[in-house]
Amino acid sequence: MSVVGVPSEIKSDEYRVAMLPVGVEELTHRGHRVLVQSGAGVGSGIDDLQYQDHGAEIVPDAESVFSQADLIVKVKEPLPSEWPMIRPGQVIFTYFHFAASRELTQAMLSSRATAVAYETLRGRKGDLPLLTPMSEVAGRMSIQEGAKFLERPQEGRGILLGGVPGVLPAHIVVLGGGVVGKNAAQIAAGFQADVAILDISVDRLRYLEDIMPANVNTLFSDRHTIREQLRQADLVIGAVLVEGARAPQLITKEDLSLMKPGAVIVDVCIDQGGCTETSRPTTHSQPTYIVDNIVHYCVTNMPGAVGRTSTYALCNVTLPYVLQIADNGLASAAVNDPGIEHAINIHDGTVRNQAVATTFGLEYRPFV
Repeated sequence: MSVVGVPSEIKSDEYRVAMLPVGVEELTHRGHRVLVQSGAGVGSGIDDLQYQDHGAEIVPDAESVFSQADLIVKVKEPLPSEWPMIRPGQVIFTYFHFAASRELTQAMLSSRATAVAYETLRGRKGDLPLLTPMSEVAGRMSIQEGAKFLERPQEGRGILLGGVPGVLPAHIVVLGGGVVGKNAAQIAAGFQADVAILDISVDRLRYLEDIMPANVNTLFSDRHTIREQLRQADLVIGAVLVEGARAPQLITKEDLSLMKPGAVIVDVCIDQGGCTETSRPTTHSQPTYIVDNIVHYCVTNMPGAVGRTSTYALCNVTLPYVLQIADNGLASAAVNDPGIEHAINIHDGTVRNQAVATTFGLEYRPFV
């Protein structure tokens, strides 16, 4: 029997929860205990009674969860107030994004717990199944947020994405043609904006060309093309990803001078450090700041604002892996599924992910 703990998320404006009542039911039917912190699901419209009715034990605080659980299932990385509660040998299953924070990396190394990162878990086809649904949400949200902050009261240029008859639509530049970029481009196209999506993979550009409507153009991403697009851009979406590693900085501070005053950058990859030199983490409460007349939106937990949609989308894909780890133990689960092994970023005080080790110049040691 495993004891699975679900604490409340404490990151600013984070409304997701890491488990649905159906997950509690599946775990308890298999003989596991599930501890849910009181109020953990409120932001997603799930009350304590719903968890309790499906077999959960409701506990009053995070300490009660961390002190008893073998497996902690979260949404966002542990924050400093949670670090002292993490025990050696405990498994923490959540989004970590270690490459963006040496402090978090060192804290997890010092805890001698095992960090299993959603964002590096690989599917059978080499995809990233636990990152995909939140990337879909963030990609779609990036256009909503960009549209809002292009409005003049929000210090944007005063541009309507789709324009009107006789007036040009906004020009939107999407840097990266992965899951975030694809979803951003599709929503932007629906607004009837003029969209350019850039990527370094010609094969990916061919795929995007086939599925996108006529108002989306695909461009090969290089330094020259990025700079040319920045000159035209009303809204830039940063959507690049290097698995497990810090995002490449594609926009320098000097590049901001090429852009129109009041243009907006939505840096979706801020969780991995951001793709703009001037990007720094922000919150939903204070989402933007201005550098050289360019509005920067760099919220690190964008999907957290739409907690109900995001929670259901996330838990749909995480539950099978939670069940594998709870049923078999992490070591056996990793042997049975190499994708789980790839998600183990830190174990027993050592880094087990090559990209994280390279980012901070730390020793890398495989898990098995």
